[in-house]
Amino acid sequence: MTTLAELIEVLEAAYPPKLAESWDSVGLVCGDPADEVTRVLFAVDATAGVVEEAIDWRAQALVVHHPLLLRGVDSVAASTPKGALVHRLIRSGCALFSAHTNADSADPGVSDALAAALGLTVTRPLDPKPTAAVDSWVIQIPRTDTDQVLAALFAAGAGGQGAYHECASRTASLGQFRPLPGANPAIGSIGELERVDEDRVEVIAPPAARAAVLAALHAAHPYEEPAYHLTERAALPSGLGIGRVGTLPEPETLREFTARVAAALPQTVWGVRAAGDPDRMIQTVAVCGGAGDSYLGKVSALGVDAYVTSDLRHHPADEHLRAGGPALIDAAHWATEFPWCGQASEIVRKALPGLETRVSTLRTDPWTVGSAD
Repeated sequence: MTTLAELIEVLEAAYPPKLAESWDSVGLVCGDPADEVTRVLFAVDATAGVVEEAIDWRAQALVVHHPLLLRGVDSVAASTPKGALVHRLIRSGCALFSAHTNADSADPGVSDALAAALGLTVTRPLDPKPTAAVDSWVIQIPRTDTDQVLAALFAAGAGGQGAYHECASRTASLGQFRPLPGANPAIGSIGELERVDEDRVEVIAPPAARAAVLAALHAAHPYEEPAYHLTERAALPSGLGIGRVGTLPEPETLREFTARVAAALPQTVWGVRAAGDPDRMIQTVAVCGGAGDSYLGKVSALGVDAYVTSDLRHHPADEHLRAGGPALIDAAHWATEFPWCGQASEIVRKALPGLETRVSTLRTDPWTVGSAD
């Protein structure tokens, strides 16, 4: 039996909540983590149609990209549009889970799926998110007390590294000290040089746990003045971050590349449109699933040939091109994020092979009528 809690564990490992922007709302919206899950539906949006599809298919979980309750609400009454969906899901035993900006910044994430759909080989994030800073603690501990001190440090939040816990390095050493008048040594005598068999222990911890780790060290260490050294590792580059930069197998014109994008993404009323010289040659491309006009300056600085995103506005696009920026390809917001559904479904299927997964093909793009219809 697979539980909702196990599904959430897989999703949060792939799309860590800590990657979400501070304004975002991600994770479990409704559902009991102890409930059994056999079917999971993936979609960009939790619209009424998608919710009905999940229930008709007898799914126990609906995983979406866009949060249903992104902005604060003071009611989920069934008489409200969003509240009605929440009630419908709960009554039908279907949980709702969202992975939004955490999925945007994950590696792989939303823009990796978009880049793959376009046939790009990804080389780096568009807007990299550095790895978090980490504290490195080096502590001298009498060998007889090493285990108890380490246990206290682990309980305070030290010793974690990704999916591993209680991580530490021990090196045998010989410590020495001479207690001065006024000291209250646990070992040795005032004025006498004392040598002790010790372990030089190294552990890492998040800076946020610094006060707790220090308190645990003082409480568990037998010395009144423990010898320790603390350094903070600088934030390092990573594959995390918004957007991706990649290359095409061969250069092609903007006209040809625009056709490639249109063929790769699901059809919408919005369609796919490009701005720039149709005969301009394209090989290096930046992509950003969802609204990406805030990164126009960054893509210009990168020197790429084209930028694929959505929700581009007239004036920012015009000013970008006047300044000599790369060609622009604008697609529907929903369409640029739809490839992520397949990515998330595959991650869950591989981690939990007992589950049945499906990607909703309902078009949840809000635009429904075009001039050609």
